Amino acid sequence: ANTVIANNPHVFEKALWSDHTIGEEIRIIRCRNEDAETERVATEILDQKLKNGLDFRDFAVLYRGNHQARLLEMKLQAYQIPYRISGGQSFFSKNEIKDAMSYLRLMINPDDDAAFLRVVNVPRREIGPRTLEQLSHYARSRNVSLFKALGDMGAETHVTEKGLDRLRRFAHWVDKTCERLFSEDPIPVIKQLFTDIEYEEWLHQHSGSPKQAERRMENIWYLVESIRRMLDDGKGTADEIGIEDAISRLVLRDMMEQREEEDDSDKVQLMTLHASKGLEFPHVFIMGLEEEILPHRSSIEEGNIEEERRLMYVGITRARETLALTYAASRKQYGEKLETIPSRFLDELPEDYRTVIVLCDLEGLSYKQIAEAIDRPVGTVMSRLYRGRRNLETKLRSLARERGIIKGDDGREDEADKVLDINRFRRRREA
Repeated sequence: ANTVIANNPHVFEKALWSDHTIGEEIRIIRCRNEDAETERVATEILDQKLKNGLDFRDFAVLYRGNHQARLLEMKLQAYQIPYRISGGQSFFSKNEIKDAMSYLRLMINPDDDAAFLRVVNVPRREIGPRTLEQLSHYARSRNVSLFKALGDMGAETHVTEKGLDRLRRFAHWVDKTCERLFSEDPIPVIKQLFTDIEYEEWLHQHSGSPKQAERRMENIWYLVESIRRMLDDGKGTADEIGIEDAISRLVLRDMMEQREEEDDSDKVQLMTLHASKGLEFPHVFIMGLEEEILPHRSSIEEGNIEEERRLMYVGITRARETLALTYAASRKQYGEKLETIPSRFLDELPEDYRTVIVLCDLEGLSYKQIAEAIDRPVGTVMSRLYRGRRNLETKLRSLARERGIIKGDDGREDEADKVLDINRFRRRREA
């Protein structure tokens, strides 16, 4: 921390000191993309907790902007890791996500009354509270769901004609969309769902500014993209799931988050670098160590790197025992995959106190290629990597270490965790 902040001009010299002896080196972890970055953070938290008997509250994940937490939330929930966001709003607690989740719940279970009531008039369909109250009374008398009650002939004697007509038009649209969801490619159907209801236009009417409305709509598309990834991850394997299972998993994560909000005792802390001032944690991860993220693009353009460096100093000094800095080699922006530039602050760290970890790029490799690279039978590789490509780096590292062919930066066999490079495996195999 002292070495990094020394690059800023000072009126007074600043130097922190500690009573502790020299501890763990700072680990700099380069990941393939933003998905691999959040996967790495989530699996490391689980791994360290289980191996060292730690609590979740011993871990903190820091980032420059709240938008970086979206994918991380998805990963933590996938691994059932409880977390708390400080100084920001959870992804699933945003109103637009609650709306979207209710629509998705209704698509896989039209008898979900809570979901029905949330979205039946969002966007507005001119269905008033009196109409819904009439429908609710009738549904309770028949002991059926609100959706099923709409199909009963008796509903006509309990609900006003105009209100019932609007409700039935909505129910007809839900039926048709459900039918398409299970008979066609589900992702385009879900996207069309939000187009059909003109949800983006509704957001523009109910947001403080056009930019806020755009950000809220981006959250919706991010949710849809996460569903697509869930469907693609297990494709062609025993773990392949359908759209109903994918949505059910999201619903379960949402329910778990709501339950965890009541129990704030043992959770991973997620927060921005700004929000972390004055706090300390035993084990800290700082994500997104890339140019235009940390330091932020606006600070670079304004020539205000000193403030960004102070944030980096804050982040480093939040860690009491271990610190890991992660960055993605490529990142999606506006639907396009772009190569990133590692943050200049990484170069400012003293070389004697850092370890660089490079995860190999396994994208596009077949089981046969992996087997050849690490000199193992294809059957062994397939059985060990049975979950498709999920957590592939961890399992491949284990396989390779058994053969003693992972080497560190300086070539020593005993530094197996430092560098994992598939090209080294290939060269060894060819030799």
